[in-house]
Amino acid sequence: MEHITAGASPADKNMPRKTRWYRQLYFWVLTAILVGILLGWLAPTAGIAMEPIGTTFVNAMKMLIGPIVFLTIVGGIASVADLKKVGMTGLKALTYFQIGTICAMVFGLVAINVFRLGDGVNADASSIKTSESAAKLIDAGQHQEWWQFITHIIPNSIAGPFVEGDILQIIFIAVVFGIALNAMGKVGAPVLDGVQRLTGVMFKILGFIMKAAPLGAFGAMAFAVGKYGVSSLTSMGGLIALFYGTSILFVIVVLGSIMAMLRLNIFTMIRHLKEEYMLILGTSTAEPALPGLMRKLEYAGVKKETVGLVVPTGYSFNLDGAAIYLSLAALYIAQATNTELTIGQQLGLLAVMLLTSKGAAGVAGGGFIALTATLTTLGTIPAAGIMLIFGIDKFMSECRALVNFTGNAVATLVIARWDRTLDTDRVRRVFAGETVEPMPVDYTPAIPMEEETEPDEAPKHSAAVVPSGPAASADRRPAYSKSL
Repeated sequence: MEHITAGASPADKNMPRKTRWYRQLYFWVLTAILVGILLGWLAPTAGIAMEPIGTTFVNAMKMLIGPIVFLTIVGGIASVADLKKVGMTGLKALTYFQIGTICAMVFGLVAINVFRLGDGVNADASSIKTSESAAKLIDAGQHQEWWQFITHIIPNSIAGPFVEGDILQIIFIAVVFGIALNAMGKVGAPVLDGVQRLTGVMFKILGFIMKAAPLGAFGAMAFAVGKYGVSSLTSMGGLIALFYGTSILFVIVVLGSIMAMLRLNIFTMIRHLKEEYMLILGTSTAEPALPGLMRKLEYAGVKKETVGLVVPTGYSFNLDGAAIYLSLAALYIAQATNTELTIGQQLGLLAVMLLTSKGAAGVAGGGFIALTATLTTLGTIPAAGIMLIFGIDKFMSECRALVNFTGNAVATLVIARWDRTLDTDRVRRVFAGETVEPMPVDYTPAIPMEEETEPDEAPKHSAAVVPSGPAASADRRPAYSKSL
């Protein structure tokens, strides 16, 4: 039985408490990243030896991603009254993802056409030597068909996607399972209750693993700096700088404008997700930050079924950072190998990338596989040219992951607003760091009448209506609305 301190209301007790800056996770992750950089720079051999620490943490996080995605999607779909809304949400998300990907690719194309960093390299494609690891990626890309991502969605077995960590296939299984569970009605209620309880368990385990995030970031960063060093930056620094500059401009101009249309601020959102950004920066991948993003967006006021469907799907279909990288890298290789492309051919390249970029989502070396598949399909740019940028890919992976993550956060807010389920005021307060009450399970945002409803169509539930009493607060709080 919970004991409540005299003078404190149940609502106060359940509100997230402020933590001093030196005790917050992002501070320790950032400190670990700096220490890892120093170790890899000053003692490369010792830095390389730290690889098992980083890979172990990333593997532990990936272990939970599949179950969390599955349980969240199933719980969201099975608990909605109208399945048509779920289908419309998915359709809206896919539409937005394609538009966002096109914008990101156009940004990359314009940047490399303006600065033309590949001019003067004069690389002979026939004489380019490929390493063993790069040769495998090139071979995989050359055998990658544009339509394979469609057939790949359906797995060979139910257990296979969870073993291999294939998010796209897990989403497919979860959607089918959730629809079936929803169709069962009252008979499926005990299963739905079990799903919701298991979701809470998974996020509790996530909380345990996240305590080791500083160690994971330290090991990954020490290994990266120790192995790759900074020598690669001297010869290809211009291309790296162009990619980072283009990515930053895309986030501020495109994603920032979208957030402004939602009456939200892109910078307050980034500050609110600082722990996840530090985790991505340390591990060079956005996957470990997926559960934290889902938890924080739901706490900010986005409905559970929207978060559960849009965020995981976006990790496969909404890769803004990868889109910028693909278009910029492909044109750089064309310029470096003296392959002239007309505007029409560049637009054709963009069209092919829209499909090939989906085919390698979540696959090791997916960026190079997608790039090779694009060059092979187009047939005008030599695929062996990817060796020109192979050595600096590690220095661009962090930026790709950060932009991908930001794009998915914004996409989820956009789809929630499109569905008329986004409480903009609550989101703004949460992003600003204000203390707000935990979300009730059956929460329905209060939509301003003048914007979303007719005078005679007032919302059935008000955001201000929160159950009173300790038991009600505990029962109605979502499984992962509480800070880890």
